[in-house]
Amino acid sequence: MSPPSVLAPAGAEAAALTEVAWVLIVGAIAIAALTLSLAAVALRRRRREVPIAWWTIGGGIVFPTVVLAPLLVYDIWRTPRADRDADEKALVIGVTGRMWWWDIRYADPVSGRTVRVANELRVPVGRPVRLALASSDVIHSFWVPELGGKVDMVPGRVLPLRFSAGRAGIYRGQCAEFCGEQHARMALHVVAVAPAEFERWLAGQASDAPEPSSALLQAGRQAFLEHGCSVCHDVRGVAVGSERGPDLSHVGSRLHLGAGVLANGPGAPAAWITGVQALKPGAHMPAANAIDAATLTALSAYLSSLR
Repeated sequence: MSPPSVLAPAGAEAAALTEVAWVLIVGAIAIAALTLSLAAVALRRRRREVPIAWWTIGGGIVFPTVVLAPLLVYDIWRTPRADRDADEKALVIGVTGRMWWWDIRYADPVSGRTVRVANELRVPVGRPVRLALASSDVIHSFWVPELGGKVDMVPGRVLPLRFSAGRAGIYRGQCAEFCGEQHARMALHVVAVAPAEFERWLAGQASDAPEPSSALLQAGRQAFLEHGCSVCHDVRGVAVGSERGPDLSHVGSRLHLGAGVLANGPGAPAAWITGVQALKPGAHMPAANAIDAATLTALSAYLSSLR
């Protein structure tokens, strides 16, 4: 996964924004060069001052009208094209910003069931995606530089954003509005895959959590229930939480834990459960330091098995 960059667009909407950025950058350089050239000429010639009215009319009226107004019109015309070209076949996904993670909801087209995932947005390549952006607490901001523009997420409002991924890949996004202590550790990953692969993934996410296949995993599921994890977390078919925390029904299939803080893999759930306040100080999840090693191993293995 390459570092996020607005100069490497991976979709039509992002390409339009990159085009606008280059036009404005080149325009700004040209204006700066013209201004400095005029200043240099004036200093070299040491002629008498030009009447102030000339500068007022030339610099305050003529120049903005001839140069800046066309740039403004171009910017306004180019950037909202994605909204005007809305596609009825677009995939609609709800994204809610929370302190400090992303709550993402899909609608399963087969069962109609709402599918909740966290911190990872999977989309099919080539299909328009329409996000319904909201916040449950403070102002957040959704921004995936390679796929589209930045949209603030304001409590009490639902704001739209449309984009499409032109090629498969993993694109890192970030909350772009300061939202508290762990703002810098509120990452989002967009995973663009082939349409058929996306359909398989969504069907799998809509299913109940897999049944434990060993005594160790059985013990892990029991630990999940007994240690109060279900107070905040859902595991579909096992426990219904309060939605205060991410849905863990298929947490083992995610790339990261903690909104990009920790790469997912064997042992990662244990590291997160016991070290959450060290990894992400101020997160709304207490560290389970009192849990014994055997129980922690079983719980970690169970969560890793939820794919």
